[in-house]
Amino acid sequence: MIDGNVVVCVDVSGSMSYPVTGFRRGQTSVTRCVDVAALMAAAILRQNSRAMVLPFDTEVRDVNLNARDTVMTNSGKLAALCGGGTACSVAIDRIAVSRHPVDLVVLISDNQSWFDATPGHRGTATMQAWERVKKLNRQARLVCLDIAPYTTTQAHERLDILNVGGFSDAVFDIIGTFARGELSAAHWVSEINKVRLDAE
Repeated sequence: MIDGNVVVCVDVSGSMSYPVTGFRRGQTSVTRCVDVAALMAAAILRQNSRAMVLPFDTEVRDVNLNARDTVMTNSGKLAALCGGGTACSVAIDRIAVSRHPVDLVVLISDNQSWFDATPGHRGTATMQAWERVKKLNRQARLVCLDIAPYTTTQAHERLDILNVGGFSDAVFDIIGTFARGELSAAHWVSEINKVRLDAE
């Protein structure tokens, strides 16, 4: 369960129509990146009816989601929006402009945000928008879930930012742990110490 004021930013741009496995001879999945992103957003909404879902490409897209609907119904609505360019910052910027109170933002994307590229040393447009959110919500945390990991990121990791590459069921546990402020070195040492190693 992911509690609190949660905003899920879902990339529905054209590049998210690519197979989640990438293109591999004989092993290319019919499941697209947008399908995984939409399912995850719908699952979070199902668990937390107060969660806000912001689909985006180069702008935030309008969509009518009901937390009481099935995960498949809501994910289908999100996946149907797929197309267009990518500006990962627009959803984060919407949160800042609206002054919406937020504890956790989950940005689900393939991280290919060329539309709002900001060359130089000021950081990405996403990072600039996140700093504006943090001025209003000092406790807020950001998870950047990169469905198809590349070598770049929209927001470099620090105490309030977590980057996750790829997807499995374990992602929900990781996000929940991070949201509670438990994702630290001490936490992982404790988890490792719980593992029982049987002597051969």
